[in-house]
Amino acid sequence: MTVLANSLIVLTIVVGVIFTLVTVIGILRFPDVYTRAHAASKSATLGVLSILLGVFFHFWFNEGHFSIQLILGIVFLFITSPIGGHLMSRAAYLSGVKPTVLTVGDDLAEVVKKARQNQLPPREDE
Repeated sequence: MTVLANSLIVLTIVVGVIFTLVTVIGILRFPDVYTRAHAASKSATLGVLSILLGVFFHFWFNEGHFSIQLILGIVFLFITSPIGGHLMSRAAYLSGVKPTVLTVGDDLAEVVKKARQNQLPPREDE
């Protein structure tokens, strides 16, 4: 059982390190903030989740300690990291950061244009 448990621990940590290295390469190589945010939110999430899962398995199988804190950390990271990447990309878009010339389409331009046209002027009593 310990050989199987240790193999599972090593496998999840190695997968996490590989995903983290892919994140670093993506952040260094991608041309604009939008593709970099994609690399950071997707592969970094999987990398850190795999490493945390390996640590969870280590404490559970080798130490006999079921860590609810690690489970909560995994769930919290799984929920918040992609949302954070999306919000940072949207904030960059709304603040006027231009995508690279290699970008094919801009699906958000029409939505932002309609939202700005439908904005109400501020009331005087506010």
